[in-house]
Amino acid sequence: MTPRPRAAATLAMSASLITAATGCTDAGPPIAGQAAARTLIDVRTPAEFAGGHLRNALNIDVQSPTFTSDVGRLDRSGSYLIYCRSGNRAESAITIMRTLGFTDLINGGGYDQLKSTGVPTA
Repeated sequence: MTPRPRAAATLAMSASLITAATGCTDAGPPIAGQAAARTLIDVRTPAEFAGGHLRNALNIDVQSPTFTSDVGRLDRSGSYLIYCRSGNRAESAITIMRTLGFTDLINGGGYDQLKSTGVPTA
């Protein structure tokens, strides 16, 4: 069954509104150039961070009791790529950061996934 043109247009518009509102796309992880244009925030634990991280990333553990005050010191108008091991903690961090007024946030997903795109590591 072929969708009616109006229904298809409504679905397409809904998808683009969801993408615009959430910042989510199905394009996969950001490429190395996109990551280079943003401040990188690794929200894993300090031990995970010490085991390998993206070059120039800040380590702000989302599970730390000081996470909100730590990210609160950052420029709310900045552009940030947030990552962790799988993307789940990054999404939690983004939720908190949005409540603080941050708007330009990308969930970079997991460290290994980002590393495989060619983003420099340390």
